[in-house]
Amino acid sequence: MTQIDYFFSTISPFTYLAGNRLEEIAARHGAAIAYKPLDIIALFPRTGGIPVKDRHPARLEYRMQELQRGAKKAGMPMNFKPAHFPTNAAPSSYAIIAAQKSGGDVGPLAQAFLRAVWAEEKDIADDAVVRECLGNCGFDPSLADSGLLTGAETYAANLEEAVNRGVFGAPFYITGEDQRFWGHDRLEDLDAHLAGRL
Repeated sequence: MTQIDYFFSTISPFTYLAGNRLEEIAARHGAAIAYKPLDIIALFPRTGGIPVKDRHPARLEYRMQELQRGAKKAGMPMNFKPAHFPTNAAPSSYAIIAAQKSGGDVGPLAQAFLRAVWAEEKDIADDAVVRECLGNCGFDPSLADSGLLTGAETYAANLEEAVNRGVFGAPFYITGEDQRFWGHDRLEDLDAHLAGRL
């Protein structure tokens, strides 16, 4: 079975705009998804990126236009200046890691955290929000407490793996043949690659 290694951040607006398209593509091609939440703030300086707050105004203006176009194209509600951004992505990422280890479907959970930031004005660093997202997606809310050490170790390992495999942003998708796709706007190319057209 083909595997897609999915590197993402629970505070990335472009990851939010990907919606559930990755899951749809994987289902269409019988591919498995390995969810690898990572610390995007730590990734940027290690791979030549610049944190949003430090970018040139021209880049910030273009980013905003891209977000507005992306939300309109996807038909997704989006607050372009959310109250809780940036926030600490570690608690939500640990919850995803714990949920994945429990054997559940974490795609909807990842999307719930992203939606909480970008559409619902919630702070995903807040324990109550993490528990709510877990419960709403069919997971035991106590996963927020379990495996914190494992979550922290895996979260850090995901960052190291990302750096070593050429990941420099989110969302980022890598196939078993090391074909890399960066951005929600490259999902069509990922789909075409899995279909043998690219």
